[in-house]
Amino acid sequence: MLEVWLTKPDLDPAEQARELIQEIKAFDQTGEGESILIASGGDGTVGAVPSAMVGSDIHLGIIPRGTANAFSVALGIPTSIKSACTNLLLGNTHRVDVADCNGKPMILLCGLGFEAGMVEKASRELKNIFGPMAYIFSGAKQMFDQKPFNATLRIEDSTYQLQASAITVANAAPATSVMAQGFGQVIPDDGLMEVIVATPKDRASGLSVLSSLAWSALNNNTSQNDNLACFRTKQIEVELEETQKLVVDGEILDTSKVTVSINPGALQVVTPIRLKP
Repeated sequence: MLEVWLTKPDLDPAEQARELIQEIKAFDQTGEGESILIASGGDGTVGAVPSAMVGSDIHLGIIPRGTANAFSVALGIPTSIKSACTNLLLGNTHRVDVADCNGKPMILLCGLGFEAGMVEKASRELKNIFGPMAYIFSGAKQMFDQKPFNATLRIEDSTYQLQASAITVANAAPATSVMAQGFGQVIPDDGLMEVIVATPKDRASGLSVLSSLAWSALNNNTSQNDNLACFRTKQIEVELEETQKLVVDGEILDTSKVTVSINPGALQVVTPIRLKP
């Protein structure tokens, strides 16, 4: 039994998901069986639906249909429609973490500086033409446009004042999300977030940082670069000297303060593999 709801341009998919969740709960109470909510679309749709499901007992299924499909790839969910549907039929479920960024659920990552500029420059037209390669092109352009910014970081009991070109906080991210790869991988179900701070002084050292992060992702090990600082934490607060662009799961915002905390195991997802190493 399958009921299909179409997203609408003037309606938040999370609102539709909340309404559908009430229907699912009512249906399941009749004893007719257990239901799952399937999100089919790009990272925008797939990211909006879980925000309505955090803390519920309903399982999330995913059929990735977007450009990058970052959340699906991060969880090992196949990106072909047939394989994704097969994964749903197998029904293996796992609990993954969900972060809270400035009061909103975050399943992937947020980024200041390079990450935000790269996403902003990857226009829909560019993605339609080049697909995932659009982010490579926009990243190359951002490398020349990026300016450092002053920030104060509070991580657990420590405070750091620094000038950075990028600050990325990741809950889940595939290897292609290079700015999140300080540890060589982002673990989506360990109750911690990966924080990567890049402090290159010029374009040459910026290229060195990107190369180091890409190499870490390829070899699944921690990056060794003098212009990188990597942390794993349950909570982080960033105060900015001036308002900066912030990307949160693909959405661009203006902010002068970022507070992110983790909600361990808050979301149940149908995934083909056990996530913890």
